[in-house]
Amino acid sequence: MEPVRILPRALAGRDAGTVMPFVIARRGSDGSDAGTIVGSTRFWKIDKVNRKLEISHTWLAKSAQRSAVNTEAKFLLLQHAFEAMQCVRVQFTTDELNEKSRAGILRIGAKQEGVVRHERIMPDGRKRNSVRFSIIDDE
Repeated sequence: MEPVRILPRALAGRDAGTVMPFVIARRGSDGSDAGTIVGSTRFWKIDKVNRKLEISHTWLAKSAQRSAVNTEAKFLLLQHAFEAMQCVRVQFTTDELNEKSRAGILRIGAKQEGVVRHERIMPDGRKRNSVRFSIIDDE
């Protein structure tokens, strides 16, 4: 899905208080590419009563894939969720078939909780199984 079509939904969720969208920009160690937007991510399913949320809808430009950009972005998101928002749980969900995403989520310290079978119908009609992961405040 193109980011342009996603933006209205992200902003509507932001206005409702259930989504917090972010852009991912390069820091640029030499300053040459500092500030270049290389992706987007968001907090969604924000549940203030139960102090939990999900990090999802992450996409990265090819130039940022397989780099430290996503790891640093996730660290900053987790820091904000646990420290500023006082969350007790942050979860991640990915397609069972997306092995790169699953490996990346495990690398940042999340624990796999299980598979949600037929969690959604994909645009091509495939019944997607999703893998759920989480990090809790004690970890």
